[in-house]
Amino acid sequence: MAAVFTLSQGKERFLVAPYEIFDLLPARSRPDEEKLERVLRSLELDGFFDYILSDRKGEKMYCIHMREEGLAFRRQDLQRRRDLIARLLFAGATGLLSAAIGLLLKAILS
Repeated sequence: MAAVFTLSQGKERFLVAPYEIFDLLPARSRPDEEKLERVLRSLELDGFFDYILSDRKGEKMYCIHMREEGLAFRRQDLQRRRDLIARLLFAGATGLLSAAIGLLLKAILS
């Protein structure tokens, strides 16, 4: 979804070729065209965008129309990252507090 959102450049409707999506994906997880179609279909079913497979001068193109969920992707992604960082910090803080209490009790009872 991040690759499609980047290609949209804030537009609601745009055309994109499969190779443009492939260029934005990491080399180690680059799918073939069939897998890309399945991923795009599942993102469409999840409500991020609608897409139509088209043909322009013999070249496969996707006509993508972003939905509200797709346009809000970046905001939701940032919020998810903030929540993850907050959870990790909370877990680290409680671990340190637990260790400090354990050392304190050990010093008192020894």
